[in-house]
Amino acid sequence: MIRLIIPGQPCAKGRPRLGKFGTYTPTKTVNAETLIKELYIIGNYGKQLEGELMMSVKAFFQIPKTKIKLFEKGALGRPTSRPDGDNILKLVSDALNGLAYKDDSQIVTATVEKWYSFEPKTVIEIKEVSP
Repeated sequence: MIRLIIPGQPCAKGRPRLGKFGTYTPTKTVNAETLIKELYIIGNYGKQLEGELMMSVKAFFQIPKTKIKLFEKGALGRPTSRPDGDNILKLVSDALNGLAYKDDSQIVTATVEKWYSFEPKTVIEIKEVSP
């Protein structure tokens, strides 16, 4: 099993943009994918996972200053604003493609949860699923 914690506000995969010289990936997306790759490599998780995989992504967003009192009372729900959960998952699965596993097509089960927290981060767990 791989457990990876990415510090900072969760980021979503940006759509490719069309510029003067063709299409390009937004800088924010490139930077976020690079950070995930670097933290994976630094973590030295060993060989790639094989077979069917399950991925869990928990995105913890910074609590808005206007809602801190609601959070402390337990009256604040979960984030329903952007970024979308599926785009967060896409960023993570694409970043770890070729590192944690050969191809993201190996992921047969995936979950995304969005939460508020005083410490923004993204927690990624990947494990092999027995057939």
